[in-house]
Formats: sequence, structure tokens, C-alpha cells
Amino acid sequence: MARLLLLSLSPIASDPRVMRQYGALKDEHEVHVLGFGERPPGVLHFTSVEQTRADRKGVLRNALRLAFRRYDAYYWQHPQIRALEKSAAQLPAGFDMVLANDVMALPMALRLAGNAPVWLDAHEYAPREFEDLWAWRTLLGPFFDATCRDALPRVARMSTVCTGIAREYERCYGVPVSVMPNCPEPERLPVRPTHAERIRLIHHGAAIASRKIEVMIDLMDHLDDRFSLDLMLMEQDPAYLATLKQRAARHSRIRFIPPVPMRDIAAHTNGYDIGLFLLPPTNFNYLHALPNKFFEFMQARLAIAIGPSPEMQALVTELGCGVVSGSFEAADLAAHLARLTPQDIDAMKRASDSASQRFNAAATRQWLRDEVRGLLADRACPVH
Repeated sequence: MARLLLLSLSPIASDPRVMRQYGALKDEHEVHVLGFGERPPGVLHFTSVEQTRADRKGVLRNALRLAFRRYDAYYWQHPQIRALEKSAAQLPAGFDMVLANDVMALPMALRLAGNAPVWLDAHEYAPREFEDLWAWRTLLGPFFDATCRDALPRVARMSTVCTGIAREYERCYGVPVSVMPNCPEPERLPVRPTHAERIRLIHHGAAIASRKIEVMIDLMDHLDDRFSLDLMLMEQDPAYLATLKQRAARHSRIRFIPPVPMRDIAAHTNGYDIGLFLLPPTNFNYLHALPNKFFEFMQARLAIAIGPSPEMQALVTELGCGVVSGSFEAADLAAHLARLTPQDIDAMKRASDSASQRFNAAATRQWLRDEVRGLLADRACPVH
């Protein structure tokens, strides 16, 4: 049994990707988890990191460090990294592998690993994650680019959420990258028949302005009375959510419903007909989005309606589980939806049912378990 460190600058208990990593590795290894928040249920070895934020002067100092390319000072003086370092002093010595989540955690992971291999699960493409924002393009983007150039050649393995992001890391930094999609737990749910006079659409996720959720609200301007839309949104930006509610007020067929825990999403949405996600590509990661909700639509046995986002489009086309519009315009996707018959939607639901057997956390857990086993075996048996 190897001793592993699982590291993430996130509230671990509410981070499904990190918890799935823990679930994959805990039975074969002694896994120590380091991150924010309370101890997640079932995690034996957990060290909490204090959640701290820079005050106004600290924010200014950080901005100046970034502006003058003083990246080491920015990183190691960052409040989160200093809190992480303080908590890491409580960890036992001698890990056989460190699994770091996101590029921001990578320099610390390399320091904590010593001579042990580091696996970076980068999730998204860090240098261009919010490139639609000026501050990101001028300050944080160059920092993450410099961090990747320095640190990525020193990782033993690397993964991310989809093919497009993996290829961009490979192209820019010359490192091999595996794909581990964001698949939820498998669910045993029925395929429910679609009613001809009542077609229910659902979108769920965070209310983030750069996602342009208002476009999905405008979709209802172009659909007849058969269609209704429920929005199950987590409030990350109260002002933006208020704007969305005001925009939707003209439609009696749009409702805002309370969010449910992630583990309950598929069961809660199984009674809908179509999972909706029209995501204009305002930045690189949105262009290559392949999010949790896409696979949760499958587990809920829903037809899927999207714009031409290449990662999602490839799977919808391959699997036959939904419709893809030719653009990210609301009217374009509405035209595709208006042509669907209940029989068409039911066929797509059945295709999602089949896909749910393939795209779920059980499959990704087994893949990660096998890959970590192989990495540790390679380390134990070096080539002479």
C-alpha cells in the first residue's frame, strides 16, 4: 500500500472531481487529502487549509508582482499558498506520489513531493481560463503560462477534462496529457416518455456572467407554448442572477428553481425532456467545454440540446443523444428544437440511456486506479 497526497485548492467536500479521485484510490492506498473546508465524509486522513484572502493592500501588492513579472514572489506570498504551506507542515513525511489539482497547486505539490512523482490533474486550460477578462489576459494569464513552462516538464503524469484542452497543453508545452472526463456517478433511472403538448427543458449550473445564460432565456422567444424552461442556478454573482430573473420575467414558461446537491441532480431532473446548454465561446475553456452537466444530462436520461461546442458536439453526433445548432444564436437552436417530435426526443433519451453506461464515474475511477498503479510500479522498478 502506497502513501499518496491528494492536493486541491478547493473546498474538498463540494468538489466532485477531487472526491472521485479519492474514491478511486482510497481502497488500494493510504490517501492523505489537503484542501479547504471541513473533513469530507468518509475521508480518513484530511488536513484542512485555512481559507484566507488578501486585503486591499495585499491585492495591490499581488497585482504589482504580476505586472512586473515577479512570479515567484506572487506565488509564494499568495495568501492561499502561505496557508497551504502552513497546513502542509502537519502532514507525515514520505509520500510515494502527489496528485495535484489545478496548475495553481502545482509548484507546492512539486515541493511537497520531494523525489516522488507528481500527477497534475489540470482540469481546465489555466493560461486562458478567463481570457475574456482584461485582468486575466494581462496579469494572470502570463503568470500561468510561465508556471506551466517551468513546472509541467517536471510532472510524471498529467490529465485534463477533454481532448481539446489536452491538445493545447501538448502543443504549447510539449508534454503528454491524458483525458479524464467529468463523469458523475452512474444512476439507475427510467427513460420517461415525452408528452406531445408539454416539452420540459432544464439547465442547471452556476450563474456566471461569462456563460451568457441570458441567451438560453432568449431561446424561449422563439419556441411555442409546448416548451417550458426551468433554470436551477447556483448564486455566484447575485447581481447577475437578479438580471437574469428580470430578463425572464416576461415569460410565464420560465421558472427559477432551487438548486439541489450535485449527487441528486440526475434523479431530480429525470422528469424533464431536454437538457439545455448553449454556451457562447467567450474564452478558450468555454470553447472546449465538456462539463459535469453534459454527463448529468445523460444520467438523467434526457435529450441534449447544445450549440456547436466541439467537445460536446462530437459526442452528441457520435451517440445520437441530442441536437446541435449551427451557431450559438438562440433562434438557431430554437429552430432545431421546434422541429422535434416526441418520438425524436424519446429516441435521443434512449441514446442517453445507452451512453450513461459508458460515461460515468465508475469507468473513470477504474482508469485512474490502473494508471496510478502503473506509475507507482514504474517508480518501484527503475530502468538500469
